[in-house]
Amino acid sequence: MRARRDVAGSVLVVDDEPDMRTSYDRLLRHLGCRVIQAESRAAALAAVQAEPLVLVVSDLRLGDGSGLDVIAAARATPARVPAIVVTGFLSPESRQAALEAGASGFLAKPFAAKDFTALVAEVLDGAR
Repeated sequence: MRARRDVAGSVLVVDDEPDMRTSYDRLLRHLGCRVIQAESRAAALAAVQAEPLVLVVSDLRLGDGSGLDVIAAARATPARVPAIVVTGFLSPESRQAALEAGASGFLAKPFAAKDFTALVAEVLDGAR
């Protein structure tokens, strides 16, 4: 895993599975990130408007809609918040849809912790 870093702002984690949110939270905190969790599209969209974010990590499919709506909203903010889409439904179409929504990265479930933290570090470094 990569070393801790100081991150100015929070990372929004969006997943309707509590275990996944907990896993993301643990990995991101190990990197030195502050984490906000959202279990739904609606909660995530509210957080995008209310919080100073540096990154969004969102599941593609949520119980109340698409995580791509969250990605698009984050990218539409003045900060143009970068985003990573995570999905268990990997396909060329889902990857293309994520890129079109403005995702900076794409990761298929299940994934190794080192792959997740490496992608987060890459996206955060690219956003500076």
